[in-house]
Amino acid sequence: MSIKEDLQAGIDRDPATSSRLELFLTSPGLHAIWMHRVANKIWKLKLRIPARMFSNWAKFLTGIEIHPGATIGRRFVIDHGMGIVIGETSIIGDDVLIYHGVTLGGKENSAVDRHPIIGSHVVIGAGAKVIGRITIGDNCYVGANTVVTKNVPAGSTVVGETGRVLSKKEAISGHWVSDEYVI
Repeated sequence: MSIKEDLQAGIDRDPATSSRLELFLTSPGLHAIWMHRVANKIWKLKLRIPARMFSNWAKFLTGIEIHPGATIGRRFVIDHGMGIVIGETSIIGDDVLIYHGVTLGGKENSAVDRHPIIGSHVVIGAGAKVIGRITIGDNCYVGANTVVTKNVPAGSTVVGETGRVLSKKEAISGHWVSDEYVI
């Protein structure tokens, strides 16, 4: 994981950003990811309270809450990140893009692996809620405001309040608004 790689991922996935310098200076999503990496290193040293304090400071500065225990892969991009919550036992693969208002939350009230596993090359739309120890497979798209509480197979598009998985034919025929994200 390198700063150069993070900057390139941001440039590749955010057409509104015109330069690496602009991204470096103005992206709260990028800043939240970098601060999470520091908090995660502190967390792995079993310094739980300092890690939580650092992550709370990051949340105050960016509006993005990433628990220091979460595992995040390479080239993770947060676009318009305000209101994002990523729980302690969440696992996020490589090349994932998430938008504002996304929650990767738990539904258990005990110290178990209770947060989602997100595969690689996944896009999670604004306001989506992915709840519980479920898996979103590789190459998936989770539509805006979708609530997902069950596993989603690789290569799927999932939409709606109940998180209905669309067939590729449905996704291509117009149930999804952007060909860019049809998988």
